Amino acid sequence: MARNEEKAQSMLNRFITMKQEEKRKPRERRPYLASECRDLADAERWRSEILREIGAKVAEIQNEGLGEHRLRDLNDEINKLLRERGHWERRIVELGGRDYSRSSNAPLMTDLDGNIVAVPNPLRPWAWVPLLRCRQEAPRRAGALRQAA
Repeated sequence: MARNEEKAQSMLNRFITMKQEEKRKPRERRPYLASECRDLADAERWRSEILREIGAKVAEIQNEGLGEHRLRDLNDEINKLLRERGHWERRIVELGGRDYSRSSNAPLMTDLDGNIVAVPNPLRPWAWVPLLRCRQEAPRRAGALRQAA
């Protein structure tokens, strides 16, 4: 049996822990639809949470000891999360945030005047512009190459 002092300390620890949990606000759940989110900071937070989940599942799927059924289930979950990430990225753009579909290492193209423009996103065909040829160079290098020619 524990001593009375130890029992009292244990009760005090439980009481303090309970009070701290009451102060913390409950864990918020991600909205089912990205369009329900009205705040850019929240949308960014949900996107980063999805990216963490994708990373964890990709790490799990690389385990060679997984059975075929678990492997297929993980693949389906990853695909679902990737689709959901796209929804959140579109919502972030709608709220005035950064366009994550425009990657800094994306292939670049030049227009008729030789100006470098980003490759249009195939998911947004309304944003396409007439382009001449594809170039895989970064904008700085392309400018240096134009000057040298």
